[in-house]
Amino acid sequence: MSLLTRTESWHRLTEHHARVANLRMRDQFAADGERGQRYSVEAAGLYLDYSKHRITDETLQLLAGLARERDLASWIARMFAGHPINNSEQRAVLHVALRAASPPTEVGEALGRMRAFARAIRNGTLTGASGERISDVVNLGIGGSDLGPRMAVRALRRFCPDLPRVHFVANVDPEDLNATLADLRPESTLFIIASKTFTTAETLMNAQRARTWLGTRIAETHLGRHYAAISTNLAAAGSFGIAEDRIFPMWDWVGGRFSLWSAVGLALMIAIGPEAFDELLAGARSMDEHFRTAPVESNMPALLGLLGVWYTDFYGARTHAVLPYAQDLLLFPDHLQQLEMESNGKRVDRDGEAVDYLTAPVLWGSVGTNGQHAFHQLLHQGTQLVPADFIIVRACAEHGDVEAHRMLLANALAQSAALMMGHDDMAQPYRHYPGNQPSSTIVLPRIDPYSLGALVALYEHKVYVQGIMWGVNSFDQWGVELGKGIARSLLPVLAGQAPVTELDGSTQTLIGRLRIAAENG
Repeated sequence: MSLLTRTESWHRLTEHHARVANLRMRDQFAADGERGQRYSVEAAGLYLDYSKHRITDETLQLLAGLARERDLASWIARMFAGHPINNSEQRAVLHVALRAASPPTEVGEALGRMRAFARAIRNGTLTGASGERISDVVNLGIGGSDLGPRMAVRALRRFCPDLPRVHFVANVDPEDLNATLADLRPESTLFIIASKTFTTAETLMNAQRARTWLGTRIAETHLGRHYAAISTNLAAAGSFGIAEDRIFPMWDWVGGRFSLWSAVGLALMIAIGPEAFDELLAGARSMDEHFRTAPVESNMPALLGLLGVWYTDFYGARTHAVLPYAQDLLLFPDHLQQLEMESNGKRVDRDGEAVDYLTAPVLWGSVGTNGQHAFHQLLHQGTQLVPADFIIVRACAEHGDVEAHRMLLANALAQSAALMMGHDDMAQPYRHYPGNQPSSTIVLPRIDPYSLGALVALYEHKVYVQGIMWGVNSFDQWGVELGKGIARSLLPVLAGQAPVTELDGSTQTLIGRLRIAAENG
């Protein structure tokens, strides 16, 4: 047995689950008229209702006991203090320092440079080689250098002016870049290359293709006017033709999926402006303070994390749905997929020992009300337990349609209530809703930079809580390296410059088919 499954708290939770496994939430609500109020917490302007869960007061006490036995408070303190909690790479984990009220000197200097650069593009004083205003900024990155800022620009689109327009390209599939460049002009386009090492294969391929596109209208000696970089590799970025004053730093103590708050957010800052970006940092900072100081029983990230452990490990839930009832949060589940699954999708603990329990569930989801007409059938009448997070926004957008917003809220509340309550109809089984599907509801006051910052930080800390409970390192990602290495070795094979004989039979056959297709155009 692992250290986790040998704990007293794990043993007690196992026994407790056996007693409450068939608990009906609707019975709990019927017996406790205050349940909805008691099982709620506020932090950083967000409100969490966690009453629609298969839990009792005893469940919460036992989960809090597990957090204490796993020394959660100490682990939180270690992260904020900069201890090397990323033990496989011997690195600190300090994304919280990026949004601190008094950040480290190098962070403050980087933010100052970002603000000046963003303002110069937004007010038109930073121009292209021909003196033309930069009308379009294209962020070239992938993974953490793409998903976070892309999500945030989409969420905060009402804070973006007509110019400059900000675009994101991540896929090495040439059609991603082709489609983005189709309506742009080289003279008024600036590219941001976001790659910590300046060696990310997909990003550099897109950067080279963008360079070729720029070169059709701009002299080689002036191409640097149309680039900026986010990297630690000054030499490689300089060799690409990017001036040092246009290279913004990244640090080893910030993982890609936690880097929205760093220079990786430069495209976002350009889109929404430095003042709004500062509000984003302030919202995250407020959630940081709550996470650092609140007791586990009223700690919003801790509660979400512990509830996830409850369902994953004691109910065997294999998936988790995130359902934002806000079109502006369309890409939020995409961002969380990397944040949660790359962080905690691990099969060994911090000591390299295989775990004997489930870790991160598969995270998925989409915006409501669209999802209601797609996958909610499975949630209501399927055979799987799928815990869900409903994310709703209290205030209608400025100049928005109040009646339509009211309908949106009614649908979100109805779905969470129906998943919990169900509806008995044994005479017509196809109309029977078992109910008892658990969900949390997170209420944002509005979609603005502050609330978005708090929301993203909430999930960052939830991920950390679960990593501590499971004993895994949430801040490395060795699982992505094997495929990268194989891909590099296959490039000369696909080009006909290396033999296929050392490959497995399936890959050999597929390469043969793909070579024929390439030769035939």
